[in-house]
Amino acid sequence: MRYLASPAQLRASLLRWSLFTVPAVLGLGFLSSIVADAGPQNPWFAALDKPSLYPPPATFGIVWSVLYVLIGVALAMVASARGASGRGIAVAVFALQLVLNLAWSPVFFAMHQMTAALAIIGVMIVLTLAMILLFWRVRPTAGALLLPYLAWICFASVLNYQFLAMNPAADGAAGSGAAVRVQI
Repeated sequence: MRYLASPAQLRASLLRWSLFTVPAVLGLGFLSSIVADAGPQNPWFAALDKPSLYPPPATFGIVWSVLYVLIGVALAMVASARGASGRGIAVAVFALQLVLNLAWSPVFFAMHQMTAALAIIGVMIVLTLAMILLFWRVRPTAGALLLPYLAWICFASVLNYQFLAMNPAADGAAGSGAAVRVQI
């Protein structure tokens, strides 16, 4: 016997993993943004000067949703590769990178720590590069699915830097509470 599992069994395993990993990654990302009050409705953020590269706010929800789905599928591809060399370390690097990803929004939006957020995203870029290489070794397609994520967090790091450069007094500043938004 040459194969341990049939192609149909491998597809079923990937599907089962995807049914767990995609909603988990997407849900955790959504929860992080809710906890942090991330986005244009945040009074502290709304008061910041915006860089010219800053896209329309709706872009972030759309892009992050797509990226979290891609990340979840890539994780499912690696997790379903039972017995693959390097699978464990790839998942461990993924978990560490995800913790930093989920920490960025609360640090930036809730704590108003733009410098710390920039440091977090810098480490995220390094870990994502490592994750891509590790995922690629297990399943090349899984590594390739992470390339848009790497591109986006590199762009996000530029935005983070520009926000910091344009609003140095807002780094670490407590929210004044003066701005109150009411949506009817």
